[in-house]
Amino acid sequence: MQAKTRADAGMSTAEYAVGTIAACAFAALLWKVVTSAEVRSMLAALIQKALKLAA
Repeated sequence: MQAKTRADAGMSTAEYAVGTIAACAFAALLWKVVTSAEVRSMLAALIQKALKLAA
């Protein structure tokens, strides 16, 4: 006789919690990188260069 196996239909509550925490940590890290002075100056330079090319 074969045992019935249950198909995984999705994540459990604990997996959702870990996934949510990981997503929040990644978002916080990304926010720190994007708002850093170095990245801001690079973005400003890129925008200025694009505007000069468009003019």
